[in-house]
Amino acid sequence: MGSTLDDLRDFPAGVKRVVGFALRQAQDGGKHVDARPLKGCGGAGVLEIIDDDDGDTYRAVYTIRFSDAVYALHAFKKKSTRGMSTPKCEMDLVRERLKRAEEHHSRWVQEVESDHE
Repeated sequence: MGSTLDDLRDFPAGVKRVVGFALRQAQDGGKHVDARPLKGCGGAGVLEIIDDDDGDTYRAVYTIRFSDAVYALHAFKKKSTRGMSTPKCEMDLVRERLKRAEEHHSRWVQEVESDHE
């Protein structure tokens, strides 16, 4: 969703491998050992992967709320040095993209169903 793919492309190679592996596992119905629910997004349907590289922390957020799709919602380098919580501006973006993912998925399901009628 949004700039997530471009943002992921800017991550260091090792971080990209970890995130890519986590997303592949999610697509295959599994869960990466380090994936954990993102607090403040209503349960275990929104997960995050956190990985460090050269003193920097990178986060990728995705949703598995849909049985037939995985949506990558956001990827960013954590800039705050205060605590581990996700900054409000990042959480707002995740929530907005989650809403757009839900709308996109609903339209997609309707299209698939109408193609099969």
